[in-house]
Amino acid sequence: MERIVIHSDLNNFYASVERILNPALCGKPIAVCGNKEERKGIVLAKSEEAKRFGVKTGDTVWQAQKKCPDIVIVPTHFNEYIEYSRKVRAIYARYTDLIESYGIDECWLDVTHSTLIFPEFGQKYIQREGERHFTDEYLRFLGDTIRNTVKGELGVTVSCGVSFNKVFAKLGSDLKKPDGTSVISYLNYKQVVSGLPVEDLLFVGKATCQKLKAMGITTIGKLASADDDKIESVFGKMGETLLRYARGGDEDPVKHMDEKREYKSIGNSSTYPEDIESLNKIERCLYVLSESVAARLRETDQGLADTVHLWVRDSNMNSISVQKKVRHTALCGEIARHAFDLFKENVKPPFKIRALGVTVSGFDNGSSQVTFDESFGNYKKLEKVERTVDEIRKKHGYDKLQRGLLANDPGQMRNDVKNSHVIKPANFEDRGKKDDD
Repeated sequence: MERIVIHSDLNNFYASVERILNPALCGKPIAVCGNKEERKGIVLAKSEEAKRFGVKTGDTVWQAQKKCPDIVIVPTHFNEYIEYSRKVRAIYARYTDLIESYGIDECWLDVTHSTLIFPEFGQKYIQREGERHFTDEYLRFLGDTIRNTVKGELGVTVSCGVSFNKVFAKLGSDLKKPDGTSVISYLNYKQVVSGLPVEDLLFVGKATCQKLKAMGITTIGKLASADDDKIESVFGKMGETLLRYARGGDEDPVKHMDEKREYKSIGNSSTYPEDIESLNKIERCLYVLSESVAARLRETDQGLADTVHLWVRDSNMNSISVQKKVRHTALCGEIARHAFDLFKENVKPPFKIRALGVTVSGFDNGSSQVTFDESFGNYKKLEKVERTVDEIRKKHGYDKLQRGLLANDPGQMRNDVKNSHVIKPANFEDRGKKDDD
C-alpha cells in the first residue's frame, strides 16, 4: 500500500517561541543568540524579518547588527523550546503513534493507517495504469489539517512536506516556508524533484555535493538518471543509497513514538570565554565535555562506544577533527583520556584554543563481550560510580559533586554542558549545516 508520510518542520522555532513569551517582539526583526560574554554570541535562530536583511544562522551578533541595525537580540530559553516541542508532538499523537523525531523542531509522521481520524474528504484516490494512488489534493488536505491545528492551538507555524517516503517528505517541507504545505506524491514526484539542486537531497552534505558536482551532477534528476557503476565507484555503498533516494526508492519506516532511537554518535562541544593556552586547562575542559558525553551515552542506552572523536578550533577559527578506535567504553575517564591523547598528538604548543568538542560513536548496543580486564578490573565499579554520580546530580544539581581534577577551576565546576546544550541530529561532514528553521 502506498504510504502517506508527513515531515513537519517548525518555522523559525526558537524565534517563534520567544514571540509567544514576549508578544512585544511580534513584527520585529529578532535573532536568538548565545551568550556574547562567553563568546557564544552567534545567531541560533532568526525571524522572517531578520532573514530579509540577510541575517543567517551562525552570524556573530555584530554581523547580524551590521546587516540589520534594528535587530533585537534575544537570549535563549531552551527549557521553553523543549516544552513547546513536547506540546507539538502531543498534537501529532492525536493522528498517529508513528512519530519519529529529527531534532527539537522536526518530525516524520506516518498517517497511512490513521486517515479515518481526519474529517471526511472528497476524492481520496485516483486510478493510474491500473493502480490506485492518493490524490495530491487529499495529501495537501492532510498536511494542512496538521499545520493549521498546530498554528491554531499553540501559535507557532509549521511547514509540512507530504509524500510517500521520508526522504521526499523532508524535501517537501523545505519548499514552502514559512507556514506552507508541499506535496511530492507518487503521481508528481518526477516533475517536482528532478530540477531541484542535488544538495537539497537528505544527507547530501558539502563534501558529497562537491564530488557530485565535479561529476557534472547538479540536480536530483541528474543523480537519478546517473550510471549506477559510476556513482558506486566514487561513493561505494553510500552511492547505492544516494541513487535510491533520488529515484524515490526510500522505504525506511517511520519509527513508533516509543521506539528507542538509534544514535550514530553522541557528543558535546563548548566555546570558552578566553583562549586556552595550557595543557592542564585543556585536560580539565575535556573531562567536563567527556562527563556530559558519557552521561548522554548512558541515558540513551546505546551500550558502549569504540571510537572517540576530538574537534578543536583555535583563536584564528581554524578547526581540526581527529578520531581513534578504542576499547569499548562508556566511562568518562577513558573517553577524556583518549580525547586528551588525541589533542597532545595533533596540537603542539604554543596554542590558543577557542573551542573544543568530544564525540563518541561505534555503539555496540550491549553486544560486546566482557573482556578479562573488565571482568576482574575496575570497569564495572567505575561504571556504577558514574551512574551514581548521574543520580546525585539529577537530584541535587550538577555542581554538587565534582572531580578533584576540577577543584582549581570554578568555571569548569559549574559548566553543565549536558543540560545547557540542546543537540540536533546532523551529518558528520556537515556540522551545523541545518538550523532550527
